[in-house]
Amino acid sequence: MSIVHIGIGSNLGNRQENCLEAIKRLEQYGLSVPKRSSMIETEPWGVTDQPHFINMAIEAETDLSPEELLLLLKNIEQSMGRVKSVHWGPRVIDLDILFYDDRIIDSADLQIPHPRLHERDFVLSPLREIAPEKIHPVLKQKVSVLKMQVQRQSGK
Repeated sequence: MSIVHIGIGSNLGNRQENCLEAIKRLEQYGLSVPKRSSMIETEPWGVTDQPHFINMAIEAETDLSPEELLLLLKNIEQSMGRVKSVHWGPRVIDLDILFYDDRIIDSADLQIPHPRLHERDFVLSPLREIAPEKIHPVLKQKVSVLKMQVQRQSGK
């Protein structure tokens, strides 16, 4: 079994329900979800003229390969009504692989760890709740340290 960390976000419809539904669907496909963060409301990133997001993170156990997990996440997004629109635009659900064990993958279709997680407070805040000691395999720093760095940079 591999340990994965997944970021979950929604800013359309019932945002909290959308996040919970995504977790339910992941469990229906065989992922065990022993840890989940609280839900936090965050301002949009990238494209700011859109509704605020609900963001959270989960830790899950899976037998799926990274590529199979990515395909599952994309299928869940699509089945929940996510439509490709503006990059960083509004969405019913957004599911991102943040970490997959300590693996580093850099292919055309998949980058693990998520390439911008260390820059985004809306990812690091919930991730720190469930995995503060997790070491970023590229940056070699704990999630809790990355979170403090983002806080310092943003002045919050």
